[in-house]
Amino acid sequence: MEESNIVEESNIGEIEIIISKSLRVGVVLSSVVILSGLLMFLISGHSGYSGSSYPTSPRDILAGAAALKPYGIILLGLMILIAIPVFRVGVSIIVFLKEKDYLYVKITTAVFIILIISLLMGKLG
Repeated sequence: MEESNIVEESNIGEIEIIISKSLRVGVVLSSVVILSGLLMFLISGHSGYSGSSYPTSPRDILAGAAALKPYGIILLGLMILIAIPVFRVGVSIIVFLKEKDYLYVKITTAVFIILIISLLMGKLG
């Protein structure tokens, strides 16, 4: 019984290490993407969009980044940065399920749902 708890704690510890490394990679990736878009903007002197039209939907942002438009690349970096904590909360649900800590599963699921609703309301509003 005690040995199985040690194995579970070891597996959960490994998951936490993987999560923390992926969060660091996400932040670094986001920073590199934003910085590259900023450098492109400073070098070219324009955002890649004419007048006051800018991408507002994730699809438009991805299309702008794929077309190497500086502002689209900056927004892609921001999208990555926003996705990082949402990813962390989602993975936390899985970790708490493995720990069989159902109270925290419920709390974390509620937080995850609130995050998703907030993102959708921000998009709709």
